[in-house]
Formats: sequence, C-alpha cells, structure tokens
Amino acid sequence: GNIQLLPTMRILADVVNNHPELLDASEIIRPEEKLKDKEAFRDYSDSNPLQQRVKKTYYDMHTNQTVDFVKAKHEKWLGFNHVECTIMEALEKLNELIDESDPDIDLPNIVHAFQTAERIRADYPDEDWFHLVGLIHDLGKIMAFYDEPQWAVVGDTFPTGCMPQKSIVYGLDSFKNNKDMKDARYNTELGMYKKNR
Repeated sequence: GNIQLLPTMRILADVVNNHPELLDASEIIRPEEKLKDKEAFRDYSDSNPLQQRVKKTYYDMHTNQTVDFVKAKHEKWLGFNHVECTIMEALEKLNELIDESDPDIDLPNIVHAFQTAERIRADYPDEDWFHLVGLIHDLGKIMAFYDEPQWAVVGDTFPTGCMPQKSIVYGLDSFKNNKDMKDARYNTELGMYKKNR
C-alpha cells in the first residue's frame, strides 16, 4: 500500500542547499587532470565556509554527544515510531540532505550512497551483500528530518563513555567542552568499558 510519512517530518532549519539536485558525480570522482583542482578529499582546514561548517558540525558533535545523550536517543529512536518507508524512499529523501560533516563535496547524500555502492561493486563484484551495505550505510541520516541536528546523525563516529582516540577528526581539543571528559567514569582509555581478553 501507500506509505505515508508522519506529519512531523521536516527539513532541517538551516538547510545548506534550498534546491538540491542530483549532479553527475562521475565528474567529481574522475581522475582526469582537469579535475585535480576539485579534489582535496578529507581536507579539514578552515580555509573556506564549507570547511568552517564542517568544523562547527564536528565541534558540536564532540561537545554534545555524551553517554546521557546516547541514552536519551535510545529512548527516542528504539520505539521505531517515526517513519515507515522503503529503502528507495529513504534514499530519495536524502536528496534533500547535504551532509554538513563532509569536507569533500557539497552534494546531496544520495549521490554519496550510489557512489559508495558502485565503487564497492567495481572493487568486489562477487560480494553483492557488500554492494547493498555501501548503498544503505548512511540511511540513519534520515533522522535529521525528525528534529535531530546534523551533528547527531552525520560524520565519523566514536564511542561515548571513554576517552576518544587522539587521531579523531579535529583532535582531542574538539572534546574540551564535552561533560563526559570531566567525569572520571568516562575520561580514561577504557572508560565504562572492560578490556576484551
């Protein structure tokens, strides 16, 4: 039957692109010399507004994602009562989302989903399950349409409840305002976890 989205579905308040459109992503990932100037993948410098947006997203993420925050999100999301849709409907909804944590490119997220799946298919043609994983790996970002700020659903992940790795994007300084880093239960290498023997 017809799937109807809940009436609370909304686009983020600070949409990056009011009229997202699918671009030919192959123009961006081709290795031709003429595109070399466009390729600065994983450049987290502060050199332009896109990079400043990325930095703000990560600093907000590293400040606000705490053990208590995660517990509250479990309460909110594990009821599975926000939306019911097909994979394709969810992917199409991601046309309206440009990931604020991605320093590489300012494209709708669906482009990234298909790029990832196609790249995996090229590299692992006999692993069809892996192609699917590449396609759906970011579907959780649909939560951004249900009152979740992007810093809560995009970007590189990290475990809460322990000290982050020094290699994390923007380093440990980006956690200086995270309340868990002042809590002895969570601010050590293992924090609330036990070593796997």
